[in-house]
Amino acid sequence: MTASAKKSPGLSRVTLHHLMTPEHSNGFGNVHGGVIMRLVDECGAIAAMRHAHRPCVTIAIDSMTFREPVHVGALLICEARVSYVGRTSIETSVRVHSENPITGQTTHTNSAYVVYVALGDDGRPTAVPELELETDEDRKLFADGVERQRHRRAHTG
Repeated sequence: MTASAKKSPGLSRVTLHHLMTPEHSNGFGNVHGGVIMRLVDECGAIAAMRHAHRPCVTIAIDSMTFREPVHVGALLICEARVSYVGRTSIETSVRVHSENPITGQTTHTNSAYVVYVALGDDGRPTAVPELELETDEDRKLFADGVERQRHRRAHTG
């Protein structure tokens, strides 16, 4: 796969399921936010690597607001897809749900956009494939990603 080839976001989608156990919790029976953030980053990184066919490292995580707590015993589900690509960077959209594995009830707990840079054999940033925008959702996420990237660049020193 060459960097000049286009790839559909569907080719790099990732869904991770992880059962939340007491080791993931604070003293109140809720899962630590840091545990959820790590899984968001891991899921997004896998999607980025699938897209780039290269190692990818995290360079930015947009704000993450926790809408609902995740409790011990819940199945945490992270779904990532590539939403925007630059020359060497890949933005992923990650949605997180908590599922009660007994009742099947799911709750959207948080979402984030995570940006990675692909690394070449020399450990330096390297070009990534363009994104093939096939659906209206693909086009909307990409257009919004252009704006998010402008905002990130305007607010970095």
